[in-house]
Amino acid sequence: MLIYGSEIHSRLLLGTAQYPSPAILSEAIRASGCEIITVSLRRETADGSGAGFWELLRDTGTRILPNTAGCHSVQEAVTTAQMAREVFGTNWIKLEVIGHSDTLQPNVFGLVEAARILCADGFQVFPYTTDDLVVGEKLIEAGCDLLMPWGAPIGSGQGLRNPDALRAMRAHFPDVPLIVDAGIGRPSDAAQAMELGMDAVLLNTAIAQAGDPIGMARAMALAIQAGQAGFVADPMERRDMAVPSTPILGLAELA
Repeated sequence: MLIYGSEIHSRLLLGTAQYPSPAILSEAIRASGCEIITVSLRRETADGSGAGFWELLRDTGTRILPNTAGCHSVQEAVTTAQMAREVFGTNWIKLEVIGHSDTLQPNVFGLVEAARILCADGFQVFPYTTDDLVVGEKLIEAGCDLLMPWGAPIGSGQGLRNPDALRAMRAHFPDVPLIVDAGIGRPSDAAQAMELGMDAVLLNTAIAQAGDPIGMARAMALAIQAGQAGFVADPMERRDMAVPSTPILGLAELA
């Protein structure tokens, strides 16, 4: 999988918030086999322990994807992205412009505007968006090379609320990397996303708040591998009627 010219082998991206301890976070990252982790600038600097947290993340050997989590305006998101570039030394940015406090649904109007500003400034933007095709087109026009449609609200664990919309996105953007971001709660959700043809899955809460985060990290990695393999194998279409697996022709006729 190519992301902004970089070859990435793992199709699982991890967030780094809400883990029981830094040690468990580190072990979960390694157990997942992920190559990209997201981190909020707020998390890095909020409590004065940013240097230690950054050292822990660097020791995992993964690539850092800073995000603008918690930003509710274009200016706030753009400023946070510019600060993150200075702190983390990367042009990658996961762009969030939140529009609704309860659902954390993206403000797609602000998202497109912020994406246009950041792309023009040399950022390589990972936009957290809805599954709307028109919004996706506007983000591509703004300069984004990939899209990150939500599966369900952040941290809800509801799985894929609208798989038909994600399927439509795959058909509409056949050559654009699509990464499902938010809503994944179980390994089956991750597998379903990959079976729909998504290129990767980004998740956080499902692992961080599991009873066994390290075990869940392994489970999610396996589910994504299985879902990807299933998509490549071209699964059968669903049918309205039963079809016998044993042919009728040649069966004995009893008088």
